[in-house]
Amino acid sequence: MSELKTVTKPATSVAPPATSVVARLRWPLIATAAVVLLACAAPFQLVPFHTFQLAMAMVYAVTLLGLNLLVGHTGQISLGHGAFFAVGAYTAAIAMERWDTPYFATIPLAAAVTFALGFALGIPALRLRGLYLALVTLAIAIFLVPLLKRFDGLTGGSMGLTVTKPVPPAWTGLAEDQWLYFLALVTTVLSFVLVAGMLRSRVGRALHAVRDNEIAAEVLGVNLAHYKTLAFAWSALLAGVAGCVYTWVIAFVSPDSFAVTLSVTLLAGLVVGGLGTTWGPVLGGLFVMFVPSFAQDVNQAAPGVIFGLLIIAVMYLAPTGLAGLVTQWSQWLGHRVRKGKNHAH
Repeated sequence: MSELKTVTKPATSVAPPATSVVARLRWPLIATAAVVLLACAAPFQLVPFHTFQLAMAMVYAVTLLGLNLLVGHTGQISLGHGAFFAVGAYTAAIAMERWDTPYFATIPLAAAVTFALGFALGIPALRLRGLYLALVTLAIAIFLVPLLKRFDGLTGGSMGLTVTKPVPPAWTGLAEDQWLYFLALVTTVLSFVLVAGMLRSRVGRALHAVRDNEIAAEVLGVNLAHYKTLAFAWSALLAGVAGCVYTWVIAFVSPDSFAVTLSVTLLAGLVVGGLGTTWGPVLGGLFVMFVPSFAQDVNQAAPGVIFGLLIIAVMYLAPTGLAGLVTQWSQWLGHRVRKGKNHAH
């Protein structure tokens, strides 16, 4: 009787086909390139006011990018990012108006000031978390406005400061609104590239570990104090850079422009856009820019009511934010396309 021999093949790890990896990377890159190309063409097709609105949406997107780094990727709540935004705006305005600083030099200045401020705030925030941390950051946003009004010799007090808008170089052939738009666009693209590189590095993995489970992250050797303060500092830096570009675009700063409602609106915009997502800050920036003005047009007596109802509606229809909704739609569409191809074959 012949013996039956069972031949066991050695287990081998099957690597995903290179084509599938390329396919996964191709569509996000194509979508990103398409968005950038549309953004480059927009100021040549729109009237100046709409160009200004899109520039402001990009300014808010950079602010939300910093807030997303702190809240979405590190898990720390902040209700005071309007304060960092204001510090960056006032740093640029004071440097341009009082010290005749070239406007390009105000970006590193605003970045350095807000980075130091965020790092300083991150140290005491190490002992706080959750609602306690949110209250501390909210307190900063509350007392900043009267503080700006008090030092009127430097900040212009309640009247604020008016600065000269950056003039486009003659060789560009651009109008003033188009030049400011492209300054905002370049700042936005560079900020997103910087944060994307950070999140793909060891720093990004550490921030995600802190967000998911602080105790487990510490056991694995993550220095909680270092990465929490780093997240605060980089988040504040991005808000400060956005505030600097805001000063270029608006050419005016006043304390009332940075009331505590700005910080609340920024956090709401980030949640609506999508926490911890790539496109969340962009969609949130568009939401922060256009929805309040839409609410004002619908009901001038109570725009806050319309704004609040719109937030509730978006959260009901898209619990993971607009970016999550777009992802679900794209996955559904891709599934339908693949299903159609299979039926065709």
